[in-house]
Amino acid sequence: MSGHSKWSTIKRQKGANDAKRGALFTKLARDIVLAVRDGGGGDPEMNFRLRLAVDKAKSNNMPLDSITRAIRRASGQGEGVEEFAEVTYEGYGPGGGAILLQALTTNRNRTASEVRSAFNRGGGNLGEAGCVSWNFETKGVITLEIKDPDRADELSLVAIDAESEDVNYEEGLLEIYTAPENLQSVQRALEAESAELASCDISLVPKATIVLDEKASEQTLRLLDSLEELADVQKAYTNADFPPEVLEQYQAAA
Repeated sequence: MSGHSKWSTIKRQKGANDAKRGALFTKLARDIVLAVRDGGGGDPEMNFRLRLAVDKAKSNNMPLDSITRAIRRASGQGEGVEEFAEVTYEGYGPGGGAILLQALTTNRNRTASEVRSAFNRGGGNLGEAGCVSWNFETKGVITLEIKDPDRADELSLVAIDAESEDVNYEEGLLEIYTAPENLQSVQRALEAESAELASCDISLVPKATIVLDEKASEQTLRLLDSLEELADVQKAYTNADFPPEVLEQYQAAA
């Protein structure tokens, strides 16, 4: 498995075990609110973006009443919803890896200051709009943890028949990439085959990765963690490819 893909997997597992549940649940609730606001209503069966947000919340053990409350608020049936602005920040980590952040904020100046400070402390640089976004494309990404290679081959064919764009199986992890508009159909095709999905989301995927040395990798991973700990940052993406030995240490620390 490439160092970039393995980092994405570890990050997902780390999030599921995050001790800072309050901060995590707040971000998950914001995802739900945004999905209702922009995705077409508060019914997960009719709003696929909301279904993804709810599934992600459930996989992170967010209480059902908190999920329901977030949907009701976003649908105008509860307390008022804060007006968030969606903002993207772009920059570089130690060693030159591209970093792209998606944020939701009620105060652009505050968030920009916090992001810039985190980049500076972590040895990176906050860049101008467009400096790295050209290297990322929006994809549907499905991951399945499968130990049996034959089963992985079987589900890969199912995904291909359902018009996925690419599949990759390595070290027990099957990754499936789709066009965003095909994610739901591929997901349903896999679920029809009793596949247990580890994750399913619309993500930003780098077109090309950059291999970092051990020192730059350790610094970049710390920077990414500090950025994701910011209250207004919803998601962080990078094109950095990390050495296996560094990721093993990172996973052990998670």
